[in-house]
Amino acid sequence: MKVKDIGEQGLLRILQKFCPAEIVGDDCAVMATTPNQSLAITTDMLVDGVHFSDRTTGPYYAGWRAAAANLSDLAAMGAKPLAVTVALAVAADTAVEWVEEFYRGMTACLQEYDTPIVGGDVVRSPVVTVAITAFGQVECDRTISRSNARSNWAIVATGVHGASRAGLELLLNPEFGQNLTEVDRASLILAHQRPKPRLDVLPVVWEILGSEGAMEPPLSPPLGKGGKQDFTSPSAMEPPLSPPLSKGGKQESNSPPLSKGGPGGVQSSIAIAGMDSSDGLADAIIQICRASGVGAKVDRTKIPIPNIFSEIVSTEKALDWALYGGEDFELVLFLPIANAQLLVEQIGNGAAIVGIATDSTDIWLTDSSGIYPDAILKLDRGFQHF
Repeated sequence: MKVKDIGEQGLLRILQKFCPAEIVGDDCAVMATTPNQSLAITTDMLVDGVHFSDRTTGPYYAGWRAAAANLSDLAAMGAKPLAVTVALAVAADTAVEWVEEFYRGMTACLQEYDTPIVGGDVVRSPVVTVAITAFGQVECDRTISRSNARSNWAIVATGVHGASRAGLELLLNPEFGQNLTEVDRASLILAHQRPKPRLDVLPVVWEILGSEGAMEPPLSPPLGKGGKQDFTSPSAMEPPLSPPLSKGGKQESNSPPLSKGGPGGVQSSIAIAGMDSSDGLADAIIQICRASGVGAKVDRTKIPIPNIFSEIVSTEKALDWALYGGEDFELVLFLPIANAQLLVEQIGNGAAIVGIATDSTDIWLTDSSGIYPDAILKLDRGFQHF
């Protein structure tokens, strides 16, 4: 049997057997270092011709994207970045200028978040390869994991999806999008070349989860016409099915825990679950649902897509790029509906409630407009390495 026969997810399942079960499975490994703090660690590898090329990114933007990918993983865990190390493999005839530009791009991204490069390694290789390890710090009771989602919680996308995929298309096919203005074209290309890790969302999340009167997880929204759920109905704010939550997002001591110990043995009872959408919005929703043992209903009409898409691609193509295009580096968060509504209002800029978690294990793409039939969301339509 070959790796290509089992695919990326199959290979990951095999490799995870060699790691402590309580450590792996999220965007970062989280290990307790003090009674109140944990160290979040993530490693991301990029290979020339697979993750970047001079045709679409060039060394500066390849470096920026490499750094952003790791910072996004830290954001997905609720962690504050501390530092990164960089392992670089290059051929002997690689231009020194290329390497310098790559590091300038990394540094430009990292400096926005006060994150230094503190070490690494350099080796010879026939293919340029970069492996970055990022370290972050997170409070034990603020660790965001994939396995913490609960039925009747809302699903939030922190920004528009599909823009990075559109930017890639513009770089690969210059004839595409001829009707775009220069401003719109540049905006989509930058979405691909200079993605922004959503570390800015975390302070808003902690403020909301610490607000009085905003912590009661409500019942799921009522069903509207055609059996579709209404996420905006006032009655969506009814008293909770879930155990009550106290100030700070923690469960009352007489309530069962939200998770079975959390990553690295760190107990996390905060009322939120999530990951980043670097592999696509659909991938993030599916991964969180699987880790938490819940299902979901995702409304295609609620998915935030760049407005300009209506001028360059069909409705179906726009949805495909949003769900499966990847590399948007937004966060996908599951949290009680009242808190989700506050979060969307406060961060704006395309943030939206796109669906709701269910007590089933099925993950459905629905259509509240009634035009399209329901369909099951699957992982096999997104990018897979094998």
